[in-house]
Parts: sequence; structure tokens; C-alpha cells
Amino acid sequence: MRPVAIIGAGMIPFGKLADQSLMQMLARAALAALDDAGRSESGADALFVANVGGGILQHRTAIASSLADLLALLPAAAELVENGPASGASAAKAGLLAVASGYYDSVLVVGGEKMHGSPTAQITDFIASMTHPHAEYPYGVTMTGMGGMYARLYMEKYNLSPTHLQAVSVKNHAMGALNPYAHFQLPIDPERIFDGPFAEINNPVLADPLRLYDLCPISDGAAALVLSTVEIAESLKKPYVLVSGFGQATDTHTLVQRDDPLDLKAVRLAARAAFDMARLSPADVDVAELHDAFTILEIAISEEVGFFEKGAGGDAVLDGKTCLGGQIPINISGGLKARGHPLGATGVAQLVEIVWQLRHELPPERQVENAQIGLTVNFGGFANNVLCFILKRVAP
Repeated sequence: MRPVAIIGAGMIPFGKLADQSLMQMLARAALAALDDAGRSESGADALFVANVGGGILQHRTAIASSLADLLALLPAAAELVENGPASGASAAKAGLLAVASGYYDSVLVVGGEKMHGSPTAQITDFIASMTHPHAEYPYGVTMTGMGGMYARLYMEKYNLSPTHLQAVSVKNHAMGALNPYAHFQLPIDPERIFDGPFAEINNPVLADPLRLYDLCPISDGAAALVLSTVEIAESLKKPYVLVSGFGQATDTHTLVQRDDPLDLKAVRLAARAAFDMARLSPADVDVAELHDAFTILEIAISEEVGFFEKGAGGDAVLDGKTCLGGQIPINISGGLKARGHPLGATGVAQLVEIVWQLRHELPPERQVENAQIGLTVNFGGFANNVLCFILKRVAP
């Protein structure tokens, strides 16, 4: 396979975007990425679109071909990629392989989701449909419920306390407050949310032991990337990002079939494959975006990819090791927790953040100093389909 570069990155602010349709969001993010790559006129050879709920929530199908037309990319190839919450990373992988194979020289990857405008109960049911259709969904199991069960098992085995989970939330909201693309742009006041007399009201239990501030919000949003050959990237005469490694792994659909429900095997295997391809180790990573749909997942994933020993991830957050300036800054974008989690957009948004970090384009309060290597983990289902990417800065 030939090496693949990322030469363009774009995103729109996440949040409750009542005035924008799904197609408008996808188009805005795509145009931002094309403009960033200097390809507003030349476009791309192919388009890969990540979206999960358009057919269900917006009654909209043929999204990829419609977007190709809307962007005037014709006659570019166009494909829709759906892989649950990991759709964004899956679309990026499809684009990566398309360029690496030599078939295309430039590819546009766009991920987006319109989740507001539908009743919360419908959104919950739509996401819950990703659970096992016979062993879990008919019994009322939701992704949030799975998160709660996982958190309880983890807390009992590794002596994790609510304070550890709160530290993740405080850190990520603090970073989201500095990110103009984040859904939540206000820091958390721990005394009011976690400790004050109204804590039970401000931060109610949603899936014991997970509370409101342990969960990511329902968000609208879109993000996009332009992938190309290294030759095209070098012709731009500016720093670019190389995809050094990627990995993908699956696990049983239902947790009850796993030998150990705490073992996020697909995360570990995907990360191992990415590190092997990149010929790097966890110690080489300068910044990471991990899939913190629930606060417990940031901690658990940080261990599975090799940043910390099993059971040590919670203390690492409390000790400041995952903050900006720490041992391994994690979710400097605010993560899913504060930036938001529009399902199809998330995996692409994680990569966009790392591209910006590695190109050293962010303001000082959000920039990881001299970042050279970045990692993303996009978590599908409840770790039954996971993708990991490792990106590297290249300066001309």
C-alpha cells in the first residue's frame, strides 16, 4: 500500500442546530475541509459519507450521492458508510484504503448526524437498536444501561470511586469551554454539580452509578477530511499529517458471551494493530482522542491502548496525567463528553482534532506543545467494533 496523507480538515460547531438540515451540515463541513486542502475547485475523486440515523430520523436515504451532487463533485464515486458510533472512523478507513490502493489520488470523507428534532425516546430507542436484537434489546437494554453495568463492575474490581469519574467530566468540560466547536462551552463547577445541596437534582442518576454528567450529550454536527497521496501533500509546501497506522477489531455482539465483560478486547486489538503498522508504542503518542461516550470509557480505553496499567487510569486523571501538559493529554477537544457525539461525525471529528494538533494550529490554551504523534479510538456498539488510528506530523 502507498502512504496516505491528510491534507484537509474541517468541522462545524456541534450542538443543537435547529436551523440546519443534515445535508446542510454535511456540506458545510465538506466545504471547510476542501477549502483547507486547497481543493475547492478540483474537488476529490471519491466521497465517503458516515451517517447512522438519516434513514430513520430524517427519512433520508441516498445521502452520499445526494451530497456529491450538492457539492458539485460529479462524477466522483460516492458511498455511504454505516457502522454505528464507529461510522466516522470506518468511513475514514474506507477513504484511506481507497487512496492506499492506488485507485484514487484524493478522497473526501464526511461524517455527520442530525439527532435533534426527534423525541428523546426515539433517539434512545434508535441507539438501543445497536444492542443484540434477541439477547438484549427486547429486555430494555440501552447503551446507557450497558455503560452503567460496565462502570459498576469496573468500580468494584479496581476500587474506582465517583470522584474519578467526576475528574474526567471536569477535565473535558474545561477543555470544551476553550473549543469553539464544542457543544458544551462552559466549565463545570464541582461544588454546585457534585457536592452542593442540589447535587441530586443537578446531577441525577441515569444508569447507576452513571449520572447525568457522566454521559455525552445528544448532538448535531458534521466533520470532514481530505485524504491524498503524499505527492499531493508535499506539493502544498506546508506541514501535513500522515496516517502511520490503523487497526480495527470486533468482539461478540452481546456482553454476556464475553469471557470477561470488563475486557475491551476489540479496543486492545485495534490499538495493537495500529501500533504495529506504525512501528510505534503508546509511549510515543503525544495526544489522544478517546471515545468517552461515558466517563468510564475514557479511563478504560486509556488502559486498553496501553497508556496506563489496568486499574490505573482513574488515578492518572486525578493526578493530572491526562490534562494538557500532562503525561498524555486526552480529549483536549472536550471529547464526546463536551464536544458532543453526533454518531456519524464523531470518528471524523476525532481525526480532525488530531490533525489540527499535529499541524500546531490551535490556540496556546488548547495546543499540545510540539505534538508529533496522535491517536484516536472510535468505539462502536459496546466495543463490538472498534477502530484506532495513529497519525504523524510531517514538516516539509
